Amino acid sequence: MKRLTLIFSLLVTNFTIANATIADDRFADVEVKAKAVGGSVHMLVGAGGNIGVSAGEDGLLMIDDQYAPLAEKIAQTLSTLSEQSPRYIINTHYHGDHTGSNAFFHEHKGATIFAHENVRIRLASADNGASKALPVVTYKDGLKFHFNNETIHVFHLPLGHTDGDSVVWFEEPNILHTGDLFFKDMFPYIDLGAGGSVKGYISAVETLLSKIDDKTQIIPGHGELANKAEFETFLNMLKATHTYVQAQKRAGVSLDDLLKAGLDKKWDAWSWQFINEEKWIKTLYPE
Repeated sequence: MKRLTLIFSLLVTNFTIANATIADDRFADVEVKAKAVGGSVHMLVGAGGNIGVSAGEDGLLMIDDQYAPLAEKIAQTLSTLSEQSPRYIINTHYHGDHTGSNAFFHEHKGATIFAHENVRIRLASADNGASKALPVVTYKDGLKFHFNNETIHVFHLPLGHTDGDSVVWFEEPNILHTGDLFFKDMFPYIDLGAGGSVKGYISAVETLLSKIDDKTQIIPGHGELANKAEFETFLNMLKATHTYVQAQKRAGVSLDDLLKAGLDKKWDAWSWQFINEEKWIKTLYPE
């Protein structure tokens, strides 16, 4: 029995190591690159959600931090912007491609993590002992930073992508980080199991569009740097596909038949690896 127990333990250990190796290999060739946007603000692109960074005389403030295996690469890119370690991190929501490096930057770099209260709740409920990944400052509606000679507004929008979404607006350079309330030129992922909803998502995008102007630069959760016109195009897609799917549902078309028929061909380019047309229809149909 002891021999079998030892063999089983070794198998589990080897399986765990193998999975970790596969995860590391997945990110082995990822480069984290920084792009200056305006004022103190930079956009970091690697794998996962886009990172926003304020870099200046007060140090570094980050918005999201991608996957855990990329933490060292992110830190290396940040070192080209400032000699200081990140002081603050704002999580736009709880998903791992936006919060994966929380523990690294909190434990090894001393960063203080901020997020909506529901982000802490969801991360804690899924926590496997990594308490250092949890936000230590939470809020209900929002907060404001005065950092690097800029005013940084953080505010919560309910029931959109998740139930803990935050967006960040840099007032002086007029730059908005939307988190995953904007997937540029892509069907979005709406986490229906974590408080997200299609109607809430559309409402959140409408709210954001009402707050910005044609000069606003937008860092989306995923995709390239964008502007208001491109955000409006995204909203038009949301409304048009939602209206179509709901009309078909009211007419008695089953989900299976709708999946076979698909959407209008003009939306083909919005389909991508994670949220293809089938997944987007399945997101739209329940509502």
